[in-house]
Amino acid sequence: MKLTLGFSPCPNDTFIFDALVNHKIDTEGLEFDVQLEDVQTLNDWAKQSKLDFSKISYGVFPLVLEQYILLNSGGALGKGVGPLLITNNEQRTVNNESVIAIPGENTTAHMLFSLAFPDAKNKIFKVFNQIEDAVLNKEVDAGVIIHENRFTYHLKGLHKLMDLGEYWEQTTGVPIPLGGIVAKRVLPVDLVMKVDRLIKKSVEYAYGNHYKELADYVKIHSQEMSEDVMRQHINLYVNNYSLDLGEDGKSAVIKLLEVYQQLHPEISIDVSNIFLN
Repeated sequence: MKLTLGFSPCPNDTFIFDALVNHKIDTEGLEFDVQLEDVQTLNDWAKQSKLDFSKISYGVFPLVLEQYILLNSGGALGKGVGPLLITNNEQRTVNNESVIAIPGENTTAHMLFSLAFPDAKNKIFKVFNQIEDAVLNKEVDAGVIIHENRFTYHLKGLHKLMDLGEYWEQTTGVPIPLGGIVAKRVLPVDLVMKVDRLIKKSVEYAYGNHYKELADYVKIHSQEMSEDVMRQHINLYVNNYSLDLGEDGKSAVIKLLEVYQQLHPEISIDVSNIFLN
């Protein structure tokens, strides 16, 4: 049986899914048609119900609750993992008129920025790897960076204005839900549970005895990164929550949905059936 599966080419995702999609573990008769795309594309596809299984930003999750259910494994959630607001001038301050580059409209990064700056008016949405150049070229006053850029922005002379993840943690008291793996609700429950279990096995395989040398699958899709940056990326975004959300993780997701509801009161959110049991 072949299923469509989408995730990003970033090291944390390729690290998580390598064993699954490259048959380093027993996939129990399942094959995956893999789509590697940036997170905003995956978010847009989720709104179109395009893929059977997909990585998405938690920022888009409220908009796809009717079509998708959240898996327990494979996601990115934790503390100290949030997006950063950066600028090219350490003396700069951000106000409601500042022009801000955001990595996608439906991303968790946008939601966390909106929580910290609810009255910000001038936002420009770009692919995450275009943000730094927009700030450097003074197209914008500041930008929100995610992924590997948080490890390298200072090398380009850029400066941190705020850790938006830290602001979230201080405001809510829970870990930051960045991205999760979702499955179409129309799929058989036993099939979805099997895939969830296989993703967990894939993460366990990656950690096992196979972390001493990163898989070629990770390196191939991270060609512009040094191996040190790849490992920093994986160490930051892949953790126990990637194996299993657990009750703490689920509580954090529910808190995120509550905050989203506060920011978007026009959208009705039902949290009664969002998790795979």
